Amino acid sequence: MQPMLNTAVRAARAAGDLILRSSDNIGHLKVDQKGKNDYASEVDRMAEREIINIIKAAYPDHSILAEESGTYEGNDFIWVIDPLDGTTNFLHGFPQYAVSIALKYKGRIEVGVVYDPLRDELFTAKRGGGAMLNNRRLRVTSQTSLKGALIGTGFPFKTDLHMDAYLGMFRAIATDSAGIRRAGAAALDLAYLAAGRLDGFWEIGLMEWDMAAGILLVKEAGGVITDFSFNDKYLESGNVIAASPRMHQILYQLIEPHVTDNLK
Repeated sequence: MQPMLNTAVRAARAAGDLILRSSDNIGHLKVDQKGKNDYASEVDRMAEREIINIIKAAYPDHSILAEESGTYEGNDFIWVIDPLDGTTNFLHGFPQYAVSIALKYKGRIEVGVVYDPLRDELFTAKRGGGAMLNNRRLRVTSQTSLKGALIGTGFPFKTDLHMDAYLGMFRAIATDSAGIRRAGAAALDLAYLAAGRLDGFWEIGLMEWDMAAGILLVKEAGGVITDFSFNDKYLESGNVIAASPRMHQILYQLIEPHVTDNLK
């Protein structure tokens, strides 16, 4: 898998360079609204084309699932691409966004890359090979109590359907934790969890491209990820609890009482 990881890194860096060059011209970018509180800029599309061109040049038979352009059918290798996770942040000049690229083979995530071009932080993982930040190996924290823990999350901003359930979860976790952070880029949240910058993370309604690379980072850094039913259907449901093994149990016990039938 190393050559494929190298390709993902090359594609992520190329997209990141394009995003950085565009950041000085945000006010003149063409922006489309895809749905409620869901935007795509021409930078998203240019970055995605750059990534796809690099992948297709190296692996023309591989399949692709990309946020902006959809699905390209191919063989059992599937590249899962979010060219700019945190588009709303980018469009406001809020410095928290990243490129996310994952590779699945027969449904299993094999390679994951999350690249923060602003900080030049490259998070990489390959299944069975550990997770890295630049040249440093990553490990989730050993936090065993909610007291003193810093937890990441994302608001269910695209719909009000789950807001009451989410606020119940938020209240239960905020009561005893050191704090909750909502930075607006799930790929970076998961990368930060793998790097020990967060002790846990949960969110409702993510898309596969938001989290595929981050999921592998967390797992390879020793973390645990489930959906809200304590199963591994998070890519299908979009509902995620991620943390070290002990912290995951704590978060699950606090979240589970607020999980509605629609979230199971």
